[in-house]
Amino acid sequence: MTDKIEVGDFLIVQRQKYTKLQKFNNLNTIVNLGKDQVELRLAENHPYQTTFHLVPKQERGKRIYTLDALSTPSEIRNLKELLIKESGNDNRNIIDDRQSQALTTEEILKLREECESSSEVISKLVENSKSFATKTEYSQEKYLKRKEKKYFEYITIRRPSIRLLADIYWRLDPEKVLGVRFDTLSQIISYSGVCSVGNYLMYESGTNGLLPAAMLNSIGAETDGKLVHLHPGNVAQKQALLAMSYPTEQEARCVSVNIYSVLRHFYQTTEVDNGKEAEIEQLKKEVVVVADEPAIVEQEKEGLIQTDGSNKRKQEEMTEGSDVSAAKQIKLDKQKQSWEVENETAASIMKEKFDSLVIVAKEHPYSILKALLPFVKPSRPVVIFSTSREILTECYVDLKTEASVTYLRVISNWMRQYQILPNRTHPDVTMSGSSGYLLTGYTIGN
Repeated sequence: MTDKIEVGDFLIVQRQKYTKLQKFNNLNTIVNLGKDQVELRLAENHPYQTTFHLVPKQERGKRIYTLDALSTPSEIRNLKELLIKESGNDNRNIIDDRQSQALTTEEILKLREECESSSEVISKLVENSKSFATKTEYSQEKYLKRKEKKYFEYITIRRPSIRLLADIYWRLDPEKVLGVRFDTLSQIISYSGVCSVGNYLMYESGTNGLLPAAMLNSIGAETDGKLVHLHPGNVAQKQALLAMSYPTEQEARCVSVNIYSVLRHFYQTTEVDNGKEAEIEQLKKEVVVVADEPAIVEQEKEGLIQTDGSNKRKQEEMTEGSDVSAAKQIKLDKQKQSWEVENETAASIMKEKFDSLVIVAKEHPYSILKALLPFVKPSRPVVIFSTSREILTECYVDLKTEASVTYLRVISNWMRQYQILPNRTHPDVTMSGSSGYLLTGYTIGN
């Protein structure tokens, strides 16, 4: 991992408070910021945290920009110091009649093409505003911030971090991360006790890889920690994990496997049975998202293999006249080997047992919890997240009855964001409400 921007990296493109995750695929990569298109080719080999000036390209009808790196961010002008010269005492005599701006829309568009910087455009708007000088200083600052947001001509390219990714996913669609906000994510990591040593077990059913990325970030690179990431789908969601660009040795500490596949593999390769196959089948019925071994599912679609009721892989039956090529068969064997090796790796860690269990599921978590609790060592933390308090209350009652987990607590998260400015400190006008609930506790040894 280098400190310079390279082709193939995931980038965080920031324009004022707006941030966007972008893959720098090649030198022709373009990032869309609203109606503006920005070419990233000239960002290559510049250090992260570099601020770039957006230079418009002369293409009629399109707002396409190239990048020009600033030697220092201080080159960005402070509009407040430049344009606020006098202010009014209050706004009682200002009437919003849409007539305060003397420039027409056509004239403003022409200014954007003629002016070399956004500061010049905003200066012209202020000069031609009939009410700007009579506004209070606070109103003038808000006016400049709105115009600066619209015409701002600088971007900063940052390296992805867990905090930035969590904020981006939450802003785009909280459901894409199962409603896990950053403050809740930090509590999950804290209560689970993830650190550089130990084995950790996690089940999540769709957070774009944010949960495994955060836990792997806490484990670190040059450590002995291991993470088994269970998921219900054919392929694990790993966008956030890939965006973090962890070193190879750190990525290798996370094993992502299908929950049903690895449980079946574990019980088939150990002497412990006691009807576990039936329990796994029951778990599949109760969980909404159902999937079999990734390689098998893809092969079933092509009709190359068959599976019985227990989803055990049978030997492919080659019939006369089959057009399956040798190369395709080799490819299928490699696919089988990939998921089988991952299952074997995860199962070997499961035999050692885990130092904590984390469940973040869109399904009812109790069946998953019951299936995974035997793999957790005594006196180890258990953390379950859900957007529904009632679901966690049910789990709380069942765990109390079974006496398998102690020190049970249901916690709600509610975070207030404040604007901190001189003489203007107050909560934000709009903010998100609850970010779900956590059920925490510690396992009891047999």
